[in-house]
Amino acid sequence: IHPHVTVGCHAKVGANTILYPNVTIYHDCRIGNNCILHAGAVVGADGFGFAPTPEGYEKIPQIGIAIIEDDVEIGANTCVDRATMGATVIHKGVKLDNLIQIAHNVEVGSHTVMASQVGIAGSTKVGEWCMFGGQVGIAGHLKIGNQVNLGAQSGVPGNIKSGSQLIGTPPMELKQFFK
Repeated sequence: IHPHVTVGCHAKVGANTILYPNVTIYHDCRIGNNCILHAGAVVGADGFGFAPTPEGYEKIPQIGIAIIEDDVEIGANTCVDRATMGATVIHKGVKLDNLIQIAHNVEVGSHTVMASQVGIAGSTKVGEWCMFGGQVGIAGHLKIGNQVNLGAQSGVPGNIKSGSQLIGTPPMELKQFFK
């Protein structure tokens, strides 16, 4: 544990995990074994939950947790939000680059990798062994299959089936995009 790390009440950190300077793990969240969290990573901050009212926006309590399984690496200044209810889950072997946003109730399948500035909106489920290039944006409440490759700056408004290799907004097959 490096300087200025905060581990909240009842949070759990597994064996052989490295927490670099200024990492914050909020209350009740869980970090697995053999993980690396780089400087400024935040696990378990509130998800973006607000309900409109005539007076403005009322905060929706975020009472879930975030779970980071074994062998996960999280880049500098990457955020994994806690769930509204239940858990946001980053499964075993996932590698997240710097400056990534994982919203509330997202689930990222094992061995998926994401490059800088990927953003995944709330309640989306990402499959195993996916690869997302930099600045991929994924809308909320979607299902992304296993072994999906998304090229840099793809904007994803809908579900994607397993094995797809897409790029663009909306995402399309590589040949069509480059044509």
